[in-house]
Amino acid sequence: MSYKILAINPGSTSTKIAVYTDGEPTFSLSIAHTAEDLAGFASVADQFEWRKGLIEDALRENGIDIKELSAVIGRGGIISPIESGVYEVNDDLRHDLINARMQHASNLGGLLAREIADEVGVKSYIADPVVVDEMMPYARISGVPELPRESIFHALNQKAVARVYAKETGKRYEELNLIVCHMGGGCTVSAHRRGRVIDTTNALDGCGPMSPERSGSLPPGPLIRLCFSGKYTEEELIKMVHGRGGLMAHLGTTSVPEVLDRILAHDLHAMLILRAMCYSIAKEIGAMAIAMKGDVDAILLTGGIAHSKRVTDFIADHVNFIAPIYVYPGENELKALAENALAVVKGERQAKTYVSGEYDDPSAINDTERPSKLRDWLLAAINPQGVSTPMSAIRHYLGKWTPKKR
Repeated sequence: MSYKILAINPGSTSTKIAVYTDGEPTFSLSIAHTAEDLAGFASVADQFEWRKGLIEDALRENGIDIKELSAVIGRGGIISPIESGVYEVNDDLRHDLINARMQHASNLGGLLAREIADEVGVKSYIADPVVVDEMMPYARISGVPELPRESIFHALNQKAVARVYAKETGKRYEELNLIVCHMGGGCTVSAHRRGRVIDTTNALDGCGPMSPERSGSLPPGPLIRLCFSGKYTEEELIKMVHGRGGLMAHLGTTSVPEVLDRILAHDLHAMLILRAMCYSIAKEIGAMAIAMKGDVDAILLTGGIAHSKRVTDFIADHVNFIAPIYVYPGENELKALAENALAVVKGERQAKTYVSGEYDDPSAINDTERPSKLRDWLLAAINPQGVSTPMSAIRHYLGKWTPKKR
């Protein structure tokens, strides 16, 4: 039996689609959206019917009959935090995509997949959405209780690249400790410990390294004063950190190739800003090495910016003391989506059921009347009663810094 999968990846300036037959690409297209195209829509959600029409027109014009599809899979959106995997687009998932807490083009992926799949009577899925959350509980805590750190990153491409590396080295992804850095319009750096992302930067809110269109983490005091300066509206400030930050703010472009051309023409300002961006990425890689206590098998650099050897060489020069570095330029998201759906329809993997979740408030962790995954995790980490923790390691550590008696 032949299996035909339609994969849909909506982005901020394009909608990418591909058809895979038994795992092999038979059709692929990136439909570009200009600023003029998007200007007529008040929100991302309003683009649904328009993008759906573009997809169906493209399939029809290229002789692809949607009635032959075995499944449709879309890029996941800003839904409740979930563990990695493939999820059927059930009613809960559809509801949360429609009512997503943040506007993002990825919210349309599951909705488009569900609509097209329903028309032909097949299943629709998402896989490894940007909200995959496998973080260590204490990695979520910030210095302000109302502002927890969130796991929002390029999960689909990062997981796909990590599995490619594992296959190339003859190991399982679940056996490896990897730092994966996705470098595109937004940059995310994550610690993959034996198949789970235990810590990550959050590019959607501007946290982490600087990128072509995002500010990266900013000094909080000056940022607060800027917010109350009266110079900018809330919308303008959000754009400042997500959309018009980073290279765009400094150099007026999000194109790394353009910046590299400027550097070749002896634009020292462009050189300074690009180095600042690369340096911020390298620092986050170092932070993720700490998350894994220095036990790192490899550092993987991926995304569109990884095509630039000048960029990857600069980053490697700062972090190659941590682990070997491997470069996987570009994105593998459509292929990763199709492979995930194919594994489900062939019965090799089981689709998970999405359940809309609530925030697990750390301040309520001692309230035993309410369920808490965080409480369960911490209780499991406590030493069994009556077993004392040996102090020899601490004494040995202190001994390193104690002057020896003569």
